[in-house]
Amino acid sequence: MLKTLSRLAALCVIVALPAQADYYGKYYGNPVYEVTITNITKSVRFTPILVATHRPSISFFELGAPASDELALMAEDGATGPLAEALAATGKVIDTANSADVLPAPPLLGAGESVTVTLEGANRRVRLSMAAMLLPTNDSFMALNGVSLPRRGSRVYYALGYDAGSEPNDEFCMDIPGPTCGGVGASPEAGGEGHVHIANGIHGGADLNPSVYDWRNPVARIVVKRVR
Repeated sequence: MLKTLSRLAALCVIVALPAQADYYGKYYGNPVYEVTITNITKSVRFTPILVATHRPSISFFELGAPASDELALMAEDGATGPLAEALAATGKVIDTANSADVLPAPPLLGAGESVTVTLEGANRRVRLSMAAMLLPTNDSFMALNGVSLPRRGSRVYYALGYDAGSEPNDEFCMDIPGPTCGGVGASPEAGGEGHVHIANGIHGGADLNPSVYDWRNPVARIVVKRVR
């Protein structure tokens, strides 16, 4: 009788293991976050938004310092691929997401519109960053740069508009890509202020009407929600 009970107990343990594995995988794996980005400008659009979770030792940019080539390309042309590759090469990125994978073509986020992406974090020492070009501008972009993730529930951030300082803000449409202007994006020639700084909007020096395209910071509302 005792042997029979022992065998039954062992069988119960074996049968329970898969359920236990599911439990630990669900509740003790990497945390997962939904990040909802809302464009709160009057008429500016965002190009595809690169979102990343990463270790605190890296960042997308440093205020007052020159923009990296990859950040400058994103700010002038909206191309996020080179920046994503440069971040991945550090070995300190946990996960990335791109709004282009969620939005219909063309993947631009208009004024008053929102998009939600999902990505993983880690159980400690993790930051969240994101960036996208502002259209129509020469080299301005919206960004969060290394903010904390909530341990539970949600947290709200407001993203500012920055200038990469890599291209003169001439406001000529021939130097601005996108549906409004249709010009050239990345400018190989040197120019600009030479460092990343807070963008100061549109002033109407050439082809852009400030009454339509100017903005004041912040430019985006970000809700970061932990869903697992």
